[in-house]
This record gives sequence, structure tokens and C-alpha cells, in this order.
Amino acid sequence: MVLKLTHQRSAVVKAHPAKRRVSLLWLPLLCGAMFLAYKQLQMHLAQPQTLFVLGGLEAREIYAAELARQNPDLEVWVSSGSPEGYVKQVFADAGVAGDRLHLNYEAQDTITNFTTLVDELQAAGIDSVYLITSENHMQRARIIGEVVFGSRGIVIKPLAIAEGGIAEENLTKSLLDGGRALLWLLTGNTANTLKDEIVPQLPL
Repeated sequence: MVLKLTHQRSAVVKAHPAKRRVSLLWLPLLCGAMFLAYKQLQMHLAQPQTLFVLGGLEAREIYAAELARQNPDLEVWVSSGSPEGYVKQVFADAGVAGDRLHLNYEAQDTITNFTTLVDELQAAGIDSVYLITSENHMQRARIIGEVVFGSRGIVIKPLAIAEGGIAEENLTKSLLDGGRALLWLLTGNTANTLKDEIVPQLPL
């Protein structure tokens, strides 16, 4: 009888580490789910102060101009969009005052769409934006934006526009650019700026 009880106790003791391992496996998933729920709530409660337009296709600027016309309290920031004269005309035709429009042409890609303007937006006191880009581009833009803008406490609300004939971007490209955004967060450089700094120093 004593041996039987001892065996049972031993089995219970051995089971505990296994249970702990299972619990630890679930912990990252639980934390991830809680983070996603928090981001969804944050996005739902946010009151954007500006339209943030990613350049690349004029349809995005036309869409933003109409939204700006309907919402006169919103500022508009366009990152590396169409030529300056054309963009100004699009917004003027929509009845949007020029002092609400901010144009920047420093960005070379989606990463720098965000990194070149995040400090200016923060300095302007902006803590939430409507992100305007194409439907097929939104996944990658949001991943980058959550890292870059999120590091300054700027909340993103996506406004995707449908554009026919353009293939959906694959997840691998989105994750790679997400990694580049993390690189910027850690070093202050994107892969492009690191290349520009390092390559000239290499011996020929």
C-alpha cells in the first residue's frame, strides 16, 4: 500500500514539469492575442487628425482630396506622390485650401514613406492618422507603419482603395519590410541608408 502511494506521488510530481511546459507554450500565443486585441481597440478609439497618403498612384491623391473636402478639419500629408503641381491642382479642384496640404518628396520606398515624416508628424502633435494606400499595398504599409509610427505613439486607421489589375503583394515581402522597419527602430537606419553609408567606405 505504501509503495502504491509512493508511486502515485511520484507520477504526480513528474507530471508537473510537463504541464508547466504546455503552459509556457501557450503564453506567447496569449500575449500575441492580447496585443492584437489592444491594437484593435486602440485603432477603434482613435480620432485621426490627418490623412497620410502614400504616393505611387494618382488615384490615392484623388481619393484623399475628396475625403479632405468632406472633412475640413483634417490635414493632408502626401509622401512622394505625383509631381507637386499636379497634386496641388487635384486638391485645389476639390476645394481644399493649400495650407492644409503638406507635400514631401524624400521617400524612396514604403519604409521611407514613414521614416521621413514620423518626426514631423510627432512635432505637429499628431497622434493618429488615416493611412491611405491601395488595397494590395495596405498589408505591407500597415506592418511598417505599426513599427515606425507606433514607436512614436501614432495610431493608424487604414483606408484602402481598390485598384483593379494589380496583384496582391505576398506576405514574404511584407515581413521583410517589417524587418527593415525594426532595423530602423534599433539603428535609426533603413537598409538603404546603411548601404549608402557603408559602400563608399569599402576598398575598391
